Amino acid sequence: MQIPLQITFEGGLTASEALQRRIEREAAKLERLNDRITSCRVAVIGRPGKRRHGDLYAVRLQITTPSEGEVVVDRNPPADHAHEDAFVTVRDAFAAARRRLLDRRRRVQGKVKVHEPPPQGRVARLFPDEGYGFIEAADGREIYFHRNAVLNGGFARMEPGVEVRFAEAEGVKGPQASTVHVH
Repeated sequence: MQIPLQITFEGGLTASEALQRRIEREAAKLERLNDRITSCRVAVIGRPGKRRHGDLYAVRLQITTPSEGEVVVDRNPPADHAHEDAFVTVRDAFAAARRRLLDRRRRVQGKVKVHEPPPQGRVARLFPDEGYGFIEAADGREIYFHRNAVLNGGFARMEPGVEVRFAEAEGVKGPQASTVHVH
């Protein structure tokens, strides 16, 4: 890190050497994950005075990198009794920071999962009395569908030429639509 790790204890907490070492180890893990971290500020927040059972800790992390920008993690979940232990709260905050840094890196590198839109087509032939029909897919193939595959009772509103989206599966006699959405 270009700027040394900054650790503060707020809310009347006194500095704990063991907790500081834990934070330093967690920050070192972050640096191994991303060697371009320029600064990391950690604030451990608690209640002043004598601790009572049920008091919760909070941790705020501010991490700055040139490529991913600033990552802020505020680990202050309401009524998460695991956070009665400051060490657990620190662990959870740094785990969330690692996930965010990895997510941002993937976005910057363009490695974000993209879902293909479902295939589209139009109803080519319909046999309402028998409860099935055929969709003409964009590539010209005919896909069988049953009335039970049509969502939200849309089979009753179908007629030839209606545009649909569908999920294709391999049926006993060839391709069939397992789910059909009427536009």
